[in-house]
Amino acid sequence: MALAQRCPLCRQTFFCGRGHVYSRKHRRQLQAALDRLLPQVEAARKAVRSAQVARYVPEHERRCWCPCCGCEVRLHLSHGTLTVLHGGLLEHLASPEHRKATNRFWWENKAEFQMKEKFLISPQEYAQFKKSMVKGLDSYEEKEDEVIKESQAVPDPEEGSSAPGSWKGTTSQVASTSQWPSYLDLPPAPELDWMETGQPLTFIGHQGFFFLPHFPLQDTPGVGNIHSGATPPWMAPEEHSSGNQPIGPSYEEFLKEKEKQKLKKLPPDRVGANFDHSSSTSVGWLPSFGRVWNNGRRWQSRHQFKTEAAARNKQQSKKKVS
Repeated sequence: MALAQRCPLCRQTFFCGRGHVYSRKHRRQLQAALDRLLPQVEAARKAVRSAQVARYVPEHERRCWCPCCGCEVRLHLSHGTLTVLHGGLLEHLASPEHRKATNRFWWENKAEFQMKEKFLISPQEYAQFKKSMVKGLDSYEEKEDEVIKESQAVPDPEEGSSAPGSWKGTTSQVASTSQWPSYLDLPPAPELDWMETGQPLTFIGHQGFFFLPHFPLQDTPGVGNIHSGATPPWMAPEEHSSGNQPIGPSYEEFLKEKEKQKLKKLPPDRVGANFDHSSSTSVGWLPSFGRVWNNGRRWQSRHQFKTEAAARNKQQSKKKVS
């Protein structure tokens, strides 16, 4: 019997030996894996002669799966704020480790020999890519320098805002305020007492007033209101408040409520659910039948219970007759 082997492409264990690589499922999985990598390799080959340099963005951290090496490979090559597009994949395809892994992959999976060269980059091609990468970096720096020069040549729109001519519009607007309605001609605000205390305060001028509907103020006899200098009601002490009065329930009430919450979780039809534990009980509250508290045989307690029951019935009947 053949030994069990694992196929990473099909993701299953097979016992048919080398015949598995010729099965339809394996050929289909092999072709699908190569088709996923081939478009990215073709795009990278176009960058060999004309490398493209761009500003770094988080999207340049993308990776692709190399079925030959069985690992993830970075598509682009980033350094600082610059990124060389397809540089990471080209560096991987030109490495000797990838060439060895590709030869082994083609031999183990019996892939088409003509397609192997499509997934390899020769040292000459990679050297050509390095030269084009240097040219791309130089052209990118030149473009950045031109952009910097243009931005320095454009004057700042915020400069010159303090020029005398810039106040022409504002002076006309200020002058037009003299034509406002007469109801805005308010009397000067009275000087407050805090301005005479000598504190280092800065007066910023009288502010505008908002006209609100008039609501009559009810003065409390002997107290007044906030406009007459009285203490606001939200700052006045409470009349019936006492410092020693506890806030909220007491600790005993809390324990009782906690016990009630526990009893609510129990079934309501349980034995002793309606029993009043606060009621007073006598000494003989225990049941007198069954003789569970006596020693001896069961039949003795049964006969004793019947004798006491008969005597009890006689006493009840005598009481009824009398």
